[in-house]
Amino acid sequence: MEKISFGRTKKGEEATLYVLENKNHTTVKVTDYGAALVAFVFTDKNGKRRDVVLGYDDVTGYEEHGSYFGATVGRNGNRIANSQMVINGKVWKIEANEKGNNLHSGKNGFNSRMWKVAKSSDTSITFSHYSPQEEQGFPGNMDVEVTYTITENDTLEISYQAKADADTVMNFTNHTYFNLGGQDSGVITGQKLQILADAFTPVKDSTCIPTGEIVPVEGTPMDFRTMKPIGQDIDADFEQLKFTGGYDHNYVLSDKTGEMRVMANAYCEETGIAMEASTDCCGVQLYAGNFIGAQKGKNGVTYGDRNGFCLESQFYPNAVNQENFPSPVVKAGELYTSKTTYRLYLK
Repeated sequence: MEKISFGRTKKGEEATLYVLENKNHTTVKVTDYGAALVAFVFTDKNGKRRDVVLGYDDVTGYEEHGSYFGATVGRNGNRIANSQMVINGKVWKIEANEKGNNLHSGKNGFNSRMWKVAKSSDTSITFSHYSPQEEQGFPGNMDVEVTYTITENDTLEISYQAKADADTVMNFTNHTYFNLGGQDSGVITGQKLQILADAFTPVKDSTCIPTGEIVPVEGTPMDFRTMKPIGQDIDADFEQLKFTGGYDHNYVLSDKTGEMRVMANAYCEETGIAMEASTDCCGVQLYAGNFIGAQKGKNGVTYGDRNGFCLESQFYPNAVNQENFPSPVVKAGELYTSKTTYRLYLK
């Protein structure tokens, strides 16, 4: 495995970039800062190598920007209403970092931690982190690992496992922004997407907190059951899309976790690159990069709004506070595991 210096953090910690590669020369690059996916390089239909994920050239970009490019998110991905939860009858208050709510676990989320390398090979690496209760304010001290593997059939596997000494939330996700035209190819609205979900969880308003309802996608711009361009309905006169400036919603894959299923398919006609995404999570958040803003990415590329889309497999937003949603609370001493895969192929 190749290791490359990735710069120093503001605290003086040295970050490293780790390069995984399979026999097809499909390449995955990850860093120990935020256990983040930095690059996913695949050969397109014309034989050109394409990096299909957004990112930065060094650790400074990941420290300074709030887009969560490629990040491992935890202990809780997505939002918790009013930045509080009740577990075993006790109210736990956590950091309010977005409109009075908690987003992606606040400033001390896993995305801003230096992870240790637990084990590695040419095609796989496992990062580990010890998360004390004081780190984010969630109950319990937690040991967590995330493993990135590139398989011989060009599938990126992301696996999580964790255990804590108290009942606590375990809802990890990866926040990669995909662009199957290549990270330097601009907007993704012309790329096609299918999400294999019959329902979604509508939000109350621009805070993106779910109402608690589970609503069919049929007859709405939220319907991706049949593959269509991401931008086809993104600016429709539809209240849910106006609340969020485009797609930023959870799709209901199941009412339980633990069973692997295909959650989405995507395709870029220009490059011929297609992606099949699978997970054992009960939900997936589609985010169409509505608020990326102008920022400098890899190789001097300037990114903008809707230059990447995210498929964040996870529990439904605010699930810890919503009784009719599957619960992300894991019992003390119980081993939590989860897995999501992204397979690239030519179509």
